[in-house]
Amino acid sequence: MTLSFDPDSLSLPIGHFIGDRLIAAEGVISMHRPSDGKAYAGCPLADADMVDRAVETARAALKTSNWGGVRPRERLNVMHRWADMIQREAVTLARLEALSSTRPVGHLIDGDIAISAEQIRFFAEFADKEGSDLVPTDDGNLGMILTEPYGVVGAITPWNFPISMAVWKLGPALAAGNAVVLKPSEMTPFSAIYLAELAVLAGLPAGLINVVLGDGQMTGNAITGHPDIAKVSFTGSTRAGSAIMENVARTGIKPMTLELGGKSPQLVFADADLDKAAAAIATSIISNAGQACVAGSRLIVEESVATPLVDAILRHMNGLHPVPTWDASARYSPIISDKQRQRIHSIVAATVSAGGACLAGGAPMDAPGYFYAPTLIAGVDATSPAVTEEIFGPVLTLQTFRDEEEALSLAEHPTYGLAAGLFTRDLSRAIRITRSLQAGTIWVNRYGRSRDHILPTGGYKQSGIGKDLGREAFHANRKSKSVLISI
Repeated sequence: MTLSFDPDSLSLPIGHFIGDRLIAAEGVISMHRPSDGKAYAGCPLADADMVDRAVETARAALKTSNWGGVRPRERLNVMHRWADMIQREAVTLARLEALSSTRPVGHLIDGDIAISAEQIRFFAEFADKEGSDLVPTDDGNLGMILTEPYGVVGAITPWNFPISMAVWKLGPALAAGNAVVLKPSEMTPFSAIYLAELAVLAGLPAGLINVVLGDGQMTGNAITGHPDIAKVSFTGSTRAGSAIMENVARTGIKPMTLELGGKSPQLVFADADLDKAAAAIATSIISNAGQACVAGSRLIVEESVATPLVDAILRHMNGLHPVPTWDASARYSPIISDKQRQRIHSIVAATVSAGGACLAGGAPMDAPGYFYAPTLIAGVDATSPAVTEEIFGPVLTLQTFRDEEEALSLAEHPTYGLAAGLFTRDLSRAIRITRSLQAGTIWVNRYGRSRDHILPTGGYKQSGIGKDLGREAFHANRKSKSVLISI
């Protein structure tokens, strides 16, 4: 069966998923397909009452199912069945995702969806392997650190990798014994609803996942400010993360995991394997058209090898064609919206006006939808808009250095510290620079995550608080209490 499909043929689950069913709701937020710009549906807008209904359903489900107190192996088994169902329903999920998002349908089956199923299984395994501890005390006492679920976790996910980001939140929260009220992006909501439906079919007690649709201003604020939401987990922009922190502080105090923006450097030294570096660098900015928080958007290369490296990168950038995401042959993503494409182009234009030179791209592609050409800009400095701002598009800047000290100085960003890349054959240099780079994730002689889900992700500076993935994500969904018993 071909993955290609007619975008007008899909039946969309328009509403909120509360308990074990879809609550139909009027679509009020106009939705446009990134691949052709066509308005195709409306996204409902959950108000405070609908969010309260979701939270109350989650609280009741926790109580009746005793999800956080059942034998941990039961949680594990349910989550494994859920992962199995996700893989069995991969084609349906891929089509729902490709319709509204920037993700080509051909990238989803073996990519986002398969990885998401792996991550659910990964987090499930923590359920019966991580827990409370006995700690050393004197002979007259027994010391324990007990851990338990928070209760209801409020999760808000972005539009750039809708299925993946939903699983990043749902997997560890459920494995740790919590319920979740999830708000996906209003631009890409449908795959999250189907994920929740599959979870119930797999045996997850109804009400442990509730999906409410809407925007950040109304629905997101209602979630983050709800008194019965015990923890908040958010992935998105730094500006939105700041607004969430403000709303939480205004309505109460609760723990938060925030994975926010980035402006990640990629340092290339003269001794690097330039072909390997070029392929990794180009992929990092072309993949999803640069719409990733960890996109390696700042190329910083040793002056003596800048020309051959740039030539190799440009060869990878050439020949990409705008093909709709619902076509199985699509390899390059559109921008999520016309507004975002205009923003990308305004930053590129401002950078060129300030003295930058486009070596490739620099304009929207001549095609239906919101495609933007892969762009490489030279002649920039630390004040150039394309260097300072998170663009969230396929735009790579080029700067050169002569020694390690200058390379590290150029790599430093006043706002962000999410990820960084380093290409060198010198192991001592790799260790030395890795220790100096101010970033939460550093890739050496590669750029991008692997399927080693044990490695956490999260940022320094204004790139976030806390970690997703890894055992850190599981532990972030449980709270602890110290107990000292006098014998």
